Amino acid sequence: MLLSPEKTLFVRGVTPVLLLSDAPVHGLLPVLAASDGDVPLCGGWSILPRLTMCVVDGPGEAGVVVPALVAPVVDTVDGALGPGGMGEWCADVERAGGAVVLSVGELPEVLDWAHLIGSGVARGGFVACPV
Repeated sequence: MLLSPEKTLFVRGVTPVLLLSDAPVHGLLPVLAASDGDVPLCGGWSILPRLTMCVVDGPGEAGVVVPALVAPVVDTVDGALGPGGMGEWCADVERAGGAVVLSVGELPEVLDWAHLIGSGVARGGFVACPV
């Protein structure tokens, strides 16, 4: 299923993040409640990052394709929030072996990781790249 890039946010970092809003796979991803801050592995899912598109593939027919080249990317590598590049995000994912994929009802105005990861509002987890 194609997901509009306006419903995504790619976040650079040591562990890159892909935020999805109003995604058709939301109900298929596990509820994410990691009170200790550790994000669990999202078993049965994989992510394939590319400059022009990003594929998040799930079990069976589940999955989304994001036109990545026009999607928003923010950079938190230096501790401050600023614009980032998709090529760098893809490199972050390759280095980390995957990305944290979080599905929420709508994209947050402020990135509050403790709330997203520990409150039960998000679904998802760490999604590995295929080997």
